[in-house]
Amino acid sequence: MMKTLDPLGWQNFLLLDLVEVGILVIDAESILFANTTFSRVVGLTLRELQTKSLRELGGDAWVDFTLGQSWADALPWPMADGSDRWFEVSLQPTDFEDRVVHIATCTDVTSRMRAEGAEASMLQMLTEIIEGYPVGTFVLDKDHQLTHWNRACEVLTGLSAGDAIGSDDPGNAFGIKKGELLADRVMSPVDETALLRFYDGRLWKSPAAEGAYEAELHFDKLGGIPDRWMHVAATPLRDASGAIIGAIETLIDITARKNAEEELRHAHQAAEQLITERTRELREAKAELEDDIARRQLIEQEMQQHLMEVTALNAQLHETQERLVQSQQQLVQNEKLASIGQLAAGVAHEINNPIGYVFSNFGTLQTYLADLLSLIDAYVQAEPAISAENLRTQLGQQRKKMDLDYLKNDLMDLMRESREGIERVRKIVQDLKDFSHVDASADWQWSDLQRGLESTLNVVNNEIKYKADVIREFGTIPQVQCLPSQLNQVFMNLLVNAAHAIKSEERGTIRVSTGTSDQSVWVAIQDNGCGMSPEIMSRIFDPFFTTKPVGKGTGLGLSLSYGIVQKHHGKIEVCSEPGEGTTFRVTLPISQPEDEASPAQHTDKAET
Repeated sequence: MMKTLDPLGWQNFLLLDLVEVGILVIDAESILFANTTFSRVVGLTLRELQTKSLRELGGDAWVDFTLGQSWADALPWPMADGSDRWFEVSLQPTDFEDRVVHIATCTDVTSRMRAEGAEASMLQMLTEIIEGYPVGTFVLDKDHQLTHWNRACEVLTGLSAGDAIGSDDPGNAFGIKKGELLADRVMSPVDETALLRFYDGRLWKSPAAEGAYEAELHFDKLGGIPDRWMHVAATPLRDASGAIIGAIETLIDITARKNAEEELRHAHQAAEQLITERTRELREAKAELEDDIARRQLIEQEMQQHLMEVTALNAQLHETQERLVQSQQQLVQNEKLASIGQLAAGVAHEINNPIGYVFSNFGTLQTYLADLLSLIDAYVQAEPAISAENLRTQLGQQRKKMDLDYLKNDLMDLMRESREGIERVRKIVQDLKDFSHVDASADWQWSDLQRGLESTLNVVNNEIKYKADVIREFGTIPQVQCLPSQLNQVFMNLLVNAAHAIKSEERGTIRVSTGTSDQSVWVAIQDNGCGMSPEIMSRIFDPFFTTKPVGKGTGLGLSLSYGIVQKHHGKIEVCSEPGEGTTFRVTLPISQPEDEASPAQHTDKAET
């Protein structure tokens, strides 16, 4: 039977019940007394504590400790729910009823012990994450010594973790002087001017973490491979108080991306050179045409002076006119070539963005798929022995480590983004085809003008998007019998002129409207640009008249547009106020006269 306090002894220990920390009175393996605080913490009454031995209640560790046979920072007390409560115990021997008993002061330190355990587990998990991360990663402590060097770093540099960890000069693996790694620099106040100079301007603050920086570095030779580019990111590591205790740095090989950017730059330079050559040819053609016009005027003056030589002069004039027609045709062709070059530059610009993130997403997708396949392999190997407890635990840890649910969700997002990028490229190409009507016949046909407007807006988007916002106010209009590619040329000329009319220092608005009136449809293109004076407005449809600087325009855009609208038996009107903007309104009949829309008639016009 367990020892208990007699009534007199009970009275001697009543004061212990007022103490706010747990108190036990222990005689060998018996608990003589426990105050209310201890009973409440362990969930047992004094009677329940007295009817069992200390070994049964707390375990061997408590008995060994009270007998002086062991030492511990804290002792565990098993709870009814299977968990442990931890107590920091101090013993005070005292005489009681002719024998020595121990008064144990038991301070509950469960929260601290659990926090320490969780911290140790977290450190272990972080070490495993760094080691398994497919991106080169290393960690420095506050003394700038390497504490982690993962497998990806070994592959990148050819330096093993055994040789690297503990070194205070990790930059040697990259050919960088001691203390000049980005991870070294972010552990102290950063001199951004010096860093920008060191990285040739290829450095920026990381938006992902406070005090973190990212940069791009070129290595002549790294890991035995020449001419490599790396994206590096370094972040300071802080303790709970905010003090810096180290830094972590990651390295990603971006050599392929850099090579692609260099190829794209060369292609862009080649396109600019081609446009420059076409512009030069156009200027030469214009000068040649002006010379022809001057010669024509001289011939006409000579005709008035020499009426008697009409026959001879007529022959000479006819020859001169033929040369003029040939020069005009050559000029129009050169204008088309310049437009094609402009379109090609715009399309290349628009295609570049979606192709960029499609390429990036598929690279990430490849890494995710490799991880998923490794998990599937693990499940296949475990299937014959799935009943084994240790194997099930191993598989569960691997699944948590890889975060399978996240990978599945992110995989679908990547596929969706990649699909959107590809569809965007297809839309741009389709709009270019719609604009030029490469698949259409040369005959008159029924066409949706609003679709043509949308295609043209996409084609000239590169001319407009940096200068103005486009507002569409499309009404319900029927299809129109027309030559769609020629009308698209009219719309392109009007839209580009509207963009050029907007001052570069201000962002303007271009309003595109459509509607019907009687047996006609109309298209209006309005801008809030610089506008025109009445003198200029009276000459805008004259051939070769332009308000643009020399070399910026041929003066044929509106003249050709006027001729195309006239061919369609329509009319083009303009309304403008200086400083207020300009509105062009094109009105077209819904159907063409039968003789005009016949294939034979159209062929004649095309030949003309």
